Amino acid sequence: MQLTRRQFFKVCAAGMGGSSIALMGFSPAPALAEVRAFKLARATETRNMCPYCSVSCGVLIYTVGDKAKNAKPDIIHIEGDPDNPVNRGTLCPKGAGLLDMVKSPNRLKYPQVREPGSAEWKRISWEEAIERIAKHMKADRDASFIEKNEKGITVNRWNTFGFLASSAASNETGYLTHKVLRALGCVAFETQARI
Repeated sequence: MQLTRRQFFKVCAAGMGGSSIALMGFSPAPALAEVRAFKLARATETRNMCPYCSVSCGVLIYTVGDKAKNAKPDIIHIEGDPDNPVNRGTLCPKGAGLLDMVKSPNRLKYPQVREPGSAEWKRISWEEAIERIAKHMKADRDASFIEKNEKGITVNRWNTFGFLASSAASNETGYLTHKVLRALGCVAFETQARI
């Protein structure tokens, strides 16, 4: 870059003027050096488990809210739990996207049913959903339960029903789920570990 003598003096004068303003206390350095508040400083930390697969990675969920009676807390951050022996703070891409899943406008948050012959889904209560599931299970089991096979051997099978259990559940929950379903005669029993 070619500078004339006059341009050189203008550049020097501007530099000296800027440094003089800085000496008078108008320096941007204090503003740039200001410490920003850590976004998780006021958040409540909750330990949980990733819902996606059978690995059961531990996650830390951070929520903000004043914990007032009618105020709903809002999840602002989800990360891997470094104290969890399974994942030691790491998450796969699906686990790393948990916040997007939680905040998704398409996420289903309540039970819905589509009545026979209808094209529309309608919202129902949890009590009604559980009651409907139980009624359908009982009707199907009564209609298709096989007590003995063609050789006369007692088999107690319910072949028309299947159950998909959570592979992220504890051993105790898995044991009880397995016992209840086998007592009902359920043969098709699977966990989400292989999905």
